Order: sequence, then structure tokens, then C-alpha cells
Amino acid sequence: MPVPKRKKSKSKRGQRRSHIKAAAPNLTPCPQCGGTKLAHHVCPSCGTYKGRTVIEIEKD
Repeated sequence: MPVPKRKKSKSKRGQRRSHIKAAAPNLTPCPQCGGTKLAHHVCPSCGTYKGRTVIEIEKD
């Protein structure tokens, strides 16, 4: 099995991994309440999805 002849430096390793990074979630405004939510998910603040109430949210 092939084995590297020399150790890769930390900078070369970093250059190789430079495109591997976490992306921020794409948040969209809720059309009902205006709060931010993930696309194609139930709104956590008002509990609606596609204009209808899916879950009941307790108002404190």
C-alpha cells in the first residue's frame, strides 16, 4: 500500500481543507408572523406551515 514519503505540513493540510467549511443555515421570514424559520419547516414561533396551523404554540 502506498505510504507518504514525507509529512505534510500544517499549511499544506490547511490548503487542502480550505473549501471544507460549515455554511450558515438559510433562514427565511415567516409569512404569518415575520419571524425567521428554516425553509420548508414549521415556524417555531407561530407553528404554521404553508398558511395553516400545524402545531399549537403556548403563549406565555
